[in-house]
Amino acid sequence: MVRGRITGLAVSDVRFPTSLGHHGSDAMHPDPDYSAAYVVIETDARDGVKGYGLTFTLGKGTEVVVCAVNALSIHVVNKDLEEIVSDFRGFYRQLTSDGQLRWIGPEKGAVHLATAAVLNAVWDLWAKQEGKPLWKLLVDMDPKQLLSCIDFRYITDALTEEEAHEILQNGRLGKTEREEQVLKHGYPAYTTSCAWLGYPDQQLKQLCTDALKDGWTRFKVKVGADLQDDIRRCRLIREMIGPDKTLMLDANQRWEVKEAIEWVTKLAEFKPLWIEEPTSPDDILGHAAISKALAPLGIGVATGEQCHNRVIFKQLLQAKALSYLQIDSCRLGSVNENLSVLLMAKKFQIPVCPHAGGVGLCELVQHLIIFDYISVSGSLENRMCEYVDHLHEHFKYPVVIQKASYVPPQDAGYSTEMKEDSVRKFQFPQGEIWQKLLSKP
Repeated sequence: MVRGRITGLAVSDVRFPTSLGHHGSDAMHPDPDYSAAYVVIETDARDGVKGYGLTFTLGKGTEVVVCAVNALSIHVVNKDLEEIVSDFRGFYRQLTSDGQLRWIGPEKGAVHLATAAVLNAVWDLWAKQEGKPLWKLLVDMDPKQLLSCIDFRYITDALTEEEAHEILQNGRLGKTEREEQVLKHGYPAYTTSCAWLGYPDQQLKQLCTDALKDGWTRFKVKVGADLQDDIRRCRLIREMIGPDKTLMLDANQRWEVKEAIEWVTKLAEFKPLWIEEPTSPDDILGHAAISKALAPLGIGVATGEQCHNRVIFKQLLQAKALSYLQIDSCRLGSVNENLSVLLMAKKFQIPVCPHAGGVGLCELVQHLIIFDYISVSGSLENRMCEYVDHLHEHFKYPVVIQKASYVPPQDAGYSTEMKEDSVRKFQFPQGEIWQKLLSKP
């Protein structure tokens, strides 16, 4: 039973200087500092349990999201948690439909990232009070209660609430067996950590060698800056991993539509499963054109990490613009909006392969994809979840990978809680790490 009135909401700007090692570098983001607007919610409940949430950023601009979180806090503080979860759809809409704040959205940009951070903290608090990991809270939830958390506004032409209920009802068949299966074997993952664009060849080779020894069979390569360099790097990696391992490409929105088709055609010899984010994330018809052109080559299109909201996903699905759908736990409006996208993906029979390249994203999205497998998709065919081997040591309940698979978390909550010492050291600009870095000439 949920309990307590929310008495406080605090937010911190936490930044990790990953750009120093070129971690996370790609064709559009050469120097990212993996960062987070980190939210802590307190209640007056006697147990003292707090809710922790975050949204992912790349350094500069995190302060804008922090400001947006503070602006949204008026809708959160002094509310009873029971009042929120008993009408979660209404609470979601209250956050996303503030008559003034929605003008700098609506449901997109910094204000939507802030919404995700706040709601992630609420879900963490709810799961902790129920004594369950977030994925288990969702799996055990009655379909009607689950659907009451979702705002179906603007997507009923693609998925009605009645259709969503039928999907969840059908998902009950074999649910117990799938839960047992994922607890025993984990959820399949792929690695992006070997081939960031800024890594020199020697580092790339060493990381690939280590990954192969650890049992990885699926690898993603960043491309898009220089064609000849892409050909060289893809050849190097394909030769290292062999013909039977899976290779994916990621251009991070670098190309024009025609350019994407021509470029990827020249990389087709390396047998990539997909090209990820080939063009602007807002260009639904562009993605559809790319998808149609590359289909004869056996190359799919994957996108989603920078899709603003469920409406963009709806249109991508309706336009047959993607072969692999990539949800993000912090870009969309938290669990609530991601649930609607998982259900639409099921209806359109498109596999979900979540984005997790960022601080805390692996920790969060594992819950969503495990729930999807157990209760919605019921399948592992053509499905895998991204993994990056960065910054997990800063979390109280870090993700666990065994045999290239996510081990379902057992600790109560959404795995969002950072270690206090890490928050203190990496808070921007006053943290110890940043004081040292900023004082350098």
